Amino acid sequence: MGKRGMVLVGGGSLIQGSDEFYSEEQPICEVAVGDLWIDIHLVTNAEFRRFVKDTGHVTVAEQPPDSADFPDADPKDLVPGSLVFTPTAGPVPLDEWQRWWRWQPGADWRHPDGPCSSLNGRDRHPVVHVAHDDAIAYAAWAAKRLPTEAEWEYAARGGLVGARYPWGDDFMPRGRVMANTWHGDFPWRNELPKKNGMTTPVGSYPANGYGLFDVSGNVWEWTASAWTASHAQMHINAQAAPACCAPVNRTESTRFVTKGGSHLCAPSYCHRYRPAARQGHTIRSTTGHLGFRCAADP
Repeated sequence: MGKRGMVLVGGGSLIQGSDEFYSEEQPICEVAVGDLWIDIHLVTNAEFRRFVKDTGHVTVAEQPPDSADFPDADPKDLVPGSLVFTPTAGPVPLDEWQRWWRWQPGADWRHPDGPCSSLNGRDRHPVVHVAHDDAIAYAAWAAKRLPTEAEWEYAARGGLVGARYPWGDDFMPRGRVMANTWHGDFPWRNELPKKNGMTTPVGSYPANGYGLFDVSGNVWEWTASAWTASHAQMHINAQAAPACCAPVNRTESTRFVTKGGSHLCAPSYCHRYRPAARQGHTIRSTTGHLGFRCAADP
């Protein structure tokens, strides 16, 4: 029997990682992945709204930060909020991310661009400004879980072994745009037209070989795997505890693996809209380009 909104991906051998781009994607290694169900698309605002209505869940971004975690902060700055992207007026040094990211009080999943914004016209957009705990809570409510890093990469490859992108090695085959990524000069000029913000409705671009949408671009996706600096370290850690198991002590500095890249990824800045790409993200840090999808065991 099938699961609504999910696809069953048969297990197999994953050739994980890449030696073409960033050091954290190395070394290339072979990993066994079991059968799993995985969401066809990212969790949307409409789906997350049903979860909140049913449970009363309050996301991390809607809560004031704990002063114990930020002892040097001015108390008046400890207000609910999240990080919001703002294009710059022109070219800027690409190693100064504070030029395009701003801390925005009042930004959360309901108000993705700040307190004056809304989800009007964005029901089918992926939910953003969700912390790792928010994603775990949603998954538990839906009788699902977050995929591990290896499961996510295996599913995102869509059956293609060693391909650079989920659809092959050509970024734009025959000139066709295949994913919601940054086209143009980051972070000031984006040539890919969009409506209702920077994200796009799920399913706006072609699915991969397993029928999964947005495994490249749109928003980064949380996984169940704790961050390691390399695949080698990940497998060393896995001998002591499964990658799906969170560290015992989850603090402000605890990081988990995110996958897939986002609408802000550009070759000149962040060539991470590839299945092999990975990034560590602190579990309580929320942004306008980070969401998730769920998995389940057969």
